[in-house]
Amino acid sequence: MITRLLAACTIGTARLVTGVRCNWQGCLPEPKPRIYFANHRSHGDFVLVWSVLPPALRKQTRPVAAADYWGRGGLRQFIGERVFNAVLVEREVATRDRDPVAPLAAALGAGSSLILFPEGTRNTSAELLLPFKSGLFRLARACPGAELVPVWIDNLTRVLPKGEFIPVPLLCTVTFGSPLRLEPGEGSMPFRERTRAALLALAPGAET
Repeated sequence: MITRLLAACTIGTARLVTGVRCNWQGCLPEPKPRIYFANHRSHGDFVLVWSVLPPALRKQTRPVAAADYWGRGGLRQFIGERVFNAVLVEREVATRDRDPVAPLAAALGAGSSLILFPEGTRNTSAELLLPFKSGLFRLARACPGAELVPVWIDNLTRVLPKGEFIPVPLLCTVTFGSPLRLEPGEGSMPFRERTRAALLALAPGAET
């Protein structure tokens, strides 16, 4: 009951503060294993993507979150694990004791979808999108049956700037693009460049 109430409050707050609009531009909300990969500017990114999914899809969609931030114990860990059902991964090579792709592949194999940020960290630069890390490629190779759906989050940085705790009400948009898959024989760098270009194409003002 507590987790359901917290989930409902989180969704309501996210929608109230951001006035978020959902744009299924390249696909429909369908109940199939998917990897929603998005740009990353704020700790609120996965909350916004998660909140705009239809309830049935939201139940089966798990954000991928950093264990060093969401796994520190207390309320933050409770929310991450119990409310969002996040898959926590270790980002630091020196401290992790297993392949971080393994729990993600297991979640997809069990029928879940994932929300993933292939930049690997929050983008605080002037660049629109950082180069992609190898995680999305490795996951696509491990789970070739999953659809890869680019998701562009617009305006959230200005709603909740880094270091701020009080959001500024602004209109946000979450745009879902056309699904992609790893091509036969495609290498890591060509795949990373192709998926990054697909995500950038969803940004406001991008050439079509």
